[in-house]
Amino acid sequence: MGSKMHSLEEILLLGDPRLHQICEAVSRSEVISLQPMVDKLAALVRLFHDRHGRGRAIAAPQIGLMKRLVVLNIDHPIPLFNPVLTYEDSATFELWDDCMSFPNLLVRVRRFRTAYLTYRNMQWEECNWTLTDDLAELLQHECDHLDGVLATQRAIDDKSFRWKN
Repeated sequence: MGSKMHSLEEILLLGDPRLHQICEAVSRSEVISLQPMVDKLAALVRLFHDRHGRGRAIAAPQIGLMKRLVVLNIDHPIPLFNPVLTYEDSATFELWDDCMSFPNLLVRVRRFRTAYLTYRNMQWEECNWTLTDDLAELLQHECDHLDGVLATQRAIDDKSFRWKN
């Protein structure tokens, strides 16, 4: 990450119109130049986790970068370029979803239990990953960001909102 300091204030908040924009695909030629943004996104996930005790991934549009990039940070940062989810099983579950762009709001949503993820890594290799349960819902949330869709738009009904304690 270097000596560059990052701040959670860099994360766009609910109400910012940029969060509703559809992102552009990343081209192979852009990958190297996006490394500083990958590092920044990974740093912001760590900062958010340190402050709030949660947070495992962030999508590029959450910092105003309108590119199809998600950084997953569970044990280490994993950049996902141009992620695409497909669903072969219709089984769903409900959960209280949270988001770094509205850190004090929870939204009750329904997500697919299993998802198949295809993405490009830093070496531009195509990668495939079968996701289940919490990782499946996490990547559904992050990929929605790339399409300008927030969890608030996926609420089960108008009573599916609550403040986080």
